[in-house]
Amino acid sequence: MHGLTRRLIAVAAVAATIVTAAPSAAQAGRKSPYVTVGYFTQWGIYGRNFQLSKVQDSGAAARLTHLNYAFGPVTADGVCASADPWADWQTPFPAELSVDGVGDVAGQPIAGNLNQLAELKARNPKLKVLISLGGWTGSAFFSDAVLTDASRKKLVSSCVDLWIKGNLPGLPAGVAAGIFDGIDLDWEWPGSEGNAGNVIRPEDRANFTALVAEFRRQLGKKHLLTAFLPAAPAKVEAGFENKIFKYLDFGTVQGYDFHGSWENRSNQQSSIFVPRGAPDNPDFSADVAINAWLAKGAKRSQLVLGVPYYSQGWTGITSGGDGRFATATGPAPGIFAAGTEDYKTVKNLPGFRLHRDWRAGNSWLFDGTTFWTYDDPAQMLQKTVYIRARGLGGAMMWSLDGDDDRASLTRAIAAGLATRG
Repeated sequence: MHGLTRRLIAVAAVAATIVTAAPSAAQAGRKSPYVTVGYFTQWGIYGRNFQLSKVQDSGAAARLTHLNYAFGPVTADGVCASADPWADWQTPFPAELSVDGVGDVAGQPIAGNLNQLAELKARNPKLKVLISLGGWTGSAFFSDAVLTDASRKKLVSSCVDLWIKGNLPGLPAGVAAGIFDGIDLDWEWPGSEGNAGNVIRPEDRANFTALVAEFRRQLGKKHLLTAFLPAAPAKVEAGFENKIFKYLDFGTVQGYDFHGSWENRSNQQSSIFVPRGAPDNPDFSADVAINAWLAKGAKRSQLVLGVPYYSQGWTGITSGGDGRFATATGPAPGIFAAGTEDYKTVKNLPGFRLHRDWRAGNSWLFDGTTFWTYDDPAQMLQKTVYIRARGLGGAMMWSLDGDDDRASLTRAIAAGLATRG
């Protein structure tokens, strides 16, 4: 057993007690060398009823260094646009749902989530806010938009104009200037399959480098530039050149969806290491993903490990035992989608037994029929040990609306990364 594995297992003895309490005032006041990046979903204000005021009131905002607002799509015309102007800058928030406790009024310069982001930054002056471009359903036209030098310049200029300069359609020029501190690129994926129908080309690999270089040129050093990066070594090789990190402040590495309910066998979706007895070879894990990026020459400090605030689930398991690596009949039922469920919901499911594999860094719930693989606060603390041991840049969370009202997962991550230890 190597030293890192011993350290990760040893933390199990104290994890549960440490992470259930908030950091002390002394801990919270120390400057951490790590970033903590949380994604806020634009559409979460609807069915999920999750507003930015909850990020503030739960204590999550005070424990984040960066907040990524998801998503801004790239259109078929090769420019940046809003996926939902009503959510972004039009919908008014009443006092009880507003970050500053004051309701929006008719005639104010800007409303919507962007105004709430401005209020969140006013309450948390050190928080950096980025607009995330693309996402799973918003990446269809990246390949076309970056095909030539002229098209790249056109795309980047439109993104800077809309999101950084704040020139929103139908509103006074610059009305949203200063809300976003930078841009996060979520092209899923250059050179390899993402959502069905996405345009893909072999040239995407070189063009992604040219794109980040153009973003850096137009953004300058004042604004941040980050990117969401895949976990699969094949996707890493197909879409990304080593030199992208010359232009990025950091990259967030997908640390989840290693397995899911699209398969017919229960498994882990976010394990630190590949579990013993795993049926797939090769298999995915956080360590596999990080090593793939290190092999490309990435600096450890520029790699930020992504962690999930949701679970992957299967049902129809009849083989007994602890339920892991068992044949399932289909995805477990979920509130918003079959096979996925928020941490805040899964943690309260009755009749389930908690199982842990501390050696692999993986936990799951099983009731004899239904299986949920998920990360709880103790598991998040173990991941912060891994982040520190590997010298990585921090943690990224997808997405904040999956946490509970106390921001237990975010508190655990912040506590684990509060000091170098």
